[in-house]
Amino acid sequence: MNIYINTYGTYLHVKDELFEIRVKKDGEYQKHHYAAKKLNNIIITTGAALSTDAVELANNHNVDILFLDRMGRPISRIWHSKFGSTSKIQKAQLKLSLSDKGLDYARKWVLRKIDNQLALVRDLKKHRRPQKEFIDEKIRRMEELRASVDTLDLEKDFDPGATIRGLEGTTGRLYFETLSHVLLPQYKFNGRSSRPAEDQFNAFLNYAYGIMYGRIERVLLIAGLDPYIGFLHRDDYNQTSFIFDFIEPYRIYCETVVFRLFTGKKVKKDHTDELGNGGYSLNKEGKQLLIEAFSKHFEQDKIRYKNRNQTRENALQMDAHEFANQIIKLNI
Repeated sequence: MNIYINTYGTYLHVKDELFEIRVKKDGEYQKHHYAAKKLNNIIITTGAALSTDAVELANNHNVDILFLDRMGRPISRIWHSKFGSTSKIQKAQLKLSLSDKGLDYARKWVLRKIDNQLALVRDLKKHRRPQKEFIDEKIRRMEELRASVDTLDLEKDFDPGATIRGLEGTTGRLYFETLSHVLLPQYKFNGRSSRPAEDQFNAFLNYAYGIMYGRIERVLLIAGLDPYIGFLHRDDYNQTSFIFDFIEPYRIYCETVVFRLFTGKKVKKDHTDELGNGGYSLNKEGKQLLIEAFSKHFEQDKIRYKNRNQTRENALQMDAHEFANQIIKLNI
């Protein structure tokens, strides 16, 4: 279970070995209690207060406390300091980042991302026959770009990382053009925009990605991996490069949730606020709508993965552990 604190002035502390959350409503405090052993994350998205005993209880039960900014991006987290075999794994990760094998891992994640995009776009044709020709053309071009990524010679290309990013970016542009094309007129958008989001769709998508960045960072830390040692994205100062590498196959979770909210006509004008620079951001009601839909898709709904029925959240953690186990066995 994950707790989202989205009400200003909420107070989190401990009572009788349980997390107690106090929320003021209509002049009175409402109290909610949660057992630490049943929680994975406490996610704070607005002004709130928490006690040191709440931090200690969270640390003792490996409960991650994550703080998000108004765009949904993680800005800080409180996490325990017991990291097991982290040093061994991170040494292997650093060696891998300096070799073509690391870039090949990143290429495989990009290919999985494109495969997920293609699967969603192909599924659109089933109930949109008048738009079949438009969608088929996008699929054809996306498949060509995928083949270019798959067959790229990492040793001969002058800058293979830049080439992969370029091919990935072009594929993404075709993908989002397709999603916009099939939406109702009031929901259509003109490509991706992030800072700021230029429309409601991108405002929802940016916030969903922000939630996912926090989830990716958590599974990497649990697996002993370093979020800053990337293979494909640049290692700029304070840049969590590996999160941007590892997240690629899982962006589809965010895109699916947001797309369904819009095609299901769940999004209203009053779910977002217009910013002074002409952009859009989610307000409390918009965040609540998205968080509930994302939590159900990611934390509750089951998928068949590696011969087991499990949540997408568990599958993601399995993938992180599997990768960590693979790299410490590599001979680099």
